[in-house]
Amino acid sequence: MTPSAGIDCLPDLLERWARRTPNAAAIEDSAGRALSYRQLDAAAGRVAARLHALGVRRGDRVGLCMPKSIHSVACIFGIMKARAAYVPVDYSAPPERNRFIFTNCQARVVCADEPRAAALSAGGAPAPMIVFPGESTEARPCPELEGLPPDWRSDEPAALDDLAYILYTSGSTGVPKGVMHAHRSALSFVRWCHDVFEPTADDRISSHAPFHFDLSIHDLYVPMTVGAAIILVEDALGKEPHQLGPYIAEKRISIWYSVPSILALLAQYGKLDQCDCSALRLVLFAGEVFPIKQLRALKKLWPDKTCYNLYGPTETNVCTYFRIPDEIEEDRTTPYPIGVTCENCESIVLDENDRPVSTDGEGLLLIRQSGPVMLGYWNLPEQSAKCFWTDEQGATWYRTGDVVHRDANGDFIFVGRRDRMVKRRGYRIELGEIESALYRHPQVREAAAISVPDAEAGVRIVACLTPHPGEKLSIIQLKQFCAQNLPQYMIPDLFQFFDKLPRTSTDKVDYQSLIHAAK
Repeated sequence: MTPSAGIDCLPDLLERWARRTPNAAAIEDSAGRALSYRQLDAAAGRVAARLHALGVRRGDRVGLCMPKSIHSVACIFGIMKARAAYVPVDYSAPPERNRFIFTNCQARVVCADEPRAAALSAGGAPAPMIVFPGESTEARPCPELEGLPPDWRSDEPAALDDLAYILYTSGSTGVPKGVMHAHRSALSFVRWCHDVFEPTADDRISSHAPFHFDLSIHDLYVPMTVGAAIILVEDALGKEPHQLGPYIAEKRISIWYSVPSILALLAQYGKLDQCDCSALRLVLFAGEVFPIKQLRALKKLWPDKTCYNLYGPTETNVCTYFRIPDEIEEDRTTPYPIGVTCENCESIVLDENDRPVSTDGEGLLLIRQSGPVMLGYWNLPEQSAKCFWTDEQGATWYRTGDVVHRDANGDFIFVGRRDRMVKRRGYRIELGEIESALYRHPQVREAAAISVPDAEAGVRIVACLTPHPGEKLSIIQLKQFCAQNLPQYMIPDLFQFFDKLPRTSTDKVDYQSLIHAAK
């Protein structure tokens, strides 16, 4: 039976294995706490019952603001069981940003742990909340869910085209924008992963990506296609490479998925030569370019692991993939391709006039599926319309914003972004959002954010600033200000100061001059 047979929505995957293998391990955290499929389904059922009692109905949005945990996974499935869509945020981001997101998507309810609930409420709660125990007391159940039916089921039918989740990405206007995905597009990706990577019920699959990051779609739902176990890599642990190697060994993780920068740190500081990672068979990475020097170091430590480079923006899930050779040539200096189009997708490369390029020509990559790759951006109809292109046959394609060309083998080579969007630590960032935050600093008169290539990190973000007359900017204070106003992955690496920013003949900031000066 295919993983999607009889499946109308993502929580159906959980419910199927709760019936078939109720006692099989579904999820385990770093402290050794675990739930079986029956127990996880019951925990999600209680969440759904509480949400229904709070008025949540089909099509509503429910926010999620809490660290990765068994509780937060139960919330995700419970939200969808209630026929609502989950909207996860970076719990470590400034409360004002998260409050904006929940207000923007008109969240009916927010699920949060105690510290985040208090922070959100301090500025005026954006919606009623279900408050869960904090990190130190996670073993304690949520009082609001006690006594609720574990087998609660919605009487509203599920539909493949219902909204499943909204992932907010950095917005070009300085505010985040929500990418809407239906169950259909998510299940199409999950089914593709099942067919290509062939997971089994014996696999133990890492969940490294935070839930507001699109890599988490693989981590949460691919295990559910075969009744495998999700092994949580909590946020603090996920940033400590010296602990990750022993954790992979201890938990017998067999499939790993993360951004390349984490794997590079693992190779450098994880002491992988001292860890028994023999259970690990598959290493997947996505979200940014993997510098060949760092990938070679990893392959030398893990020569028997099969590695894949996956590519795709939040709007499409993964849409191309490339299997890394077992041996990397010593004289290779360029990153590997992003590969061929996934079997559940189609691709086309267009020039600036929306005409297909030649076989080896360079142009913008567009992607389509049998159904929509995404439903659009939440409450941004004009922006949603601009990101799609309709061909002469009436087929709709998503403009990825990435420039590519094919090599002699027919694999796509990633050239770069057409606009000012960059990828950093696996996150997609609009430089305009950083500028918007910098302009809120009282001593900043002008602000420009640029990105420059970096051999080790892939990309560095540089903040170019002009202070008000008579003012002097402090780097320490600027870093503190950014930490209070931006997620950590968006904080600039460098700050450069100017008497005035260079301008073009049309009085726009001359970004190319700034990039040239920063290199």
